[in-house]
Amino acid sequence: MSLRINDTAPNFKAQTTHGEIDFHEWIGDKWAVLFSHPKDFTPVCTTELGYMAKIEPEFTKRNTRLIGLSIDPVDNHSLWAADIEETQGSKVNYPMIGDTDLHVAKLYNMLPAEEPGSADGRTAATNATVRSVFIIGPDKKIKLMLTYPMTTGRNFDEILRVLDSMQLTAKHKVATPANWKHGDDVIIAGSVTDEQAKDLFPGGWVAPKPYLRIVKQPG
Repeated sequence: MSLRINDTAPNFKAQTTHGEIDFHEWIGDKWAVLFSHPKDFTPVCTTELGYMAKIEPEFTKRNTRLIGLSIDPVDNHSLWAADIEETQGSKVNYPMIGDTDLHVAKLYNMLPAEEPGSADGRTAATNATVRSVFIIGPDKKIKLMLTYPMTTGRNFDEILRVLDSMQLTAKHKVATPANWKHGDDVIIAGSVTDEQAKDLFPGGWVAPKPYLRIVKQPG
C-alpha cells in the first residue's frame, strides 16, 4: 500500500549506530526527519549526511530528531561516519539505521514490497529510489515526503523551512505562501471565516482578493 501525507508513519524496530530502536518510541513527543541513502560511501550522500550533522542544532531548536538510513550494515555506517567527519568537517551524532534486510525501505515504499534479497550484492544503482526524506509529527503522522535522484544533492535548508511552516501552521490557523521564510507575512487559512478572523487577527489583514487574506506572522 502506498503512503500519503497524513498517513501514520509505519513503525519498525531496527539496528542503528545508537543501538536498537522502536521508531515510534524513539520519536516520542518530538518531530522527526527520516532521510535515506542507497548505499554507504557514496559521494553525494556523504555531503548530505555531513551537512545534516552541521545543522542538527537547528533541528534540535525545533524539537526535531534526525535519523539516517542506508542499505548497508551498521558497522559500515560507523566507518562511513569517520569519512564524513574528515571530509565534511562535522561529526554525525544522530543515529543511522542499517536496513540490511530492506525492511524499512519497503515499509516506506522506497523499494517494492516484493523486492527480493538483502543488502548483499546490491549497488547504489539498484537502490536508487532509497533517497527520500520524510518529516513525521509528534502524532506519528507523515507530514512531508520528498524523493531525489542520486545525482542531485538534497537541500536541507528547505527541510528546515518546511518544518518552520508546518510547526507554525499546526499552532495557528494560517498557511504560508510561496517561498515563505520565518518572519514573513502569512495567509489566513481558508477554513476561517471573516468573522472568526476578526477575533483571531484583531490587527486586521490585507485582502487583494476575498480568499487571499494576508497578515503578519503570529507568535
